[in-house]
Amino acid sequence: LQLAFRKFLPMFDRVLVERLAAETMSKGGIMLPEKAQGKVLQATVVAVGPGSTNQKGKLTPMSVKVGETVLLPEYGGTKVDLEDKEYFLFRDADILGKYVE
Repeated sequence: LQLAFRKFLPMFDRVLVERLAAETMSKGGIMLPEKAQGKVLQATVVAVGPGSTNQKGKLTPMSVKVGETVLLPEYGGTKVDLEDKEYFLFRDADILGKYVE
C-alpha cells in the first residue's frame, strides 16, 4: 500500500494522479492562451489502492507505483480536490502506460 499523503487512500484498483503542468510557451517562446494549451495526458502517481480481487478471491496487484509518471486517456477520471490541489482518480486498467527512465 503506497500513498503520498495520509488523508486519501484509493479503494480497490484505483490510482490517484496529479497531472503535469500544461505547456504555457510554444517551442518558439510564444505565450500560449489557455484554450490553445493541449490537454495534459501525463501525470504522476500520488497514491494507489491495494488492487482488485479476481473471481477466486486472489488479489491482483497494481501495475503502477507511487512516483511513476503515467500516460492517461484523453477522457475519464474523477476529479478530486485535496489540500487545495487538483487530482484525478483512474482505474489501474484505464492507465495507458508508464514512462521508464
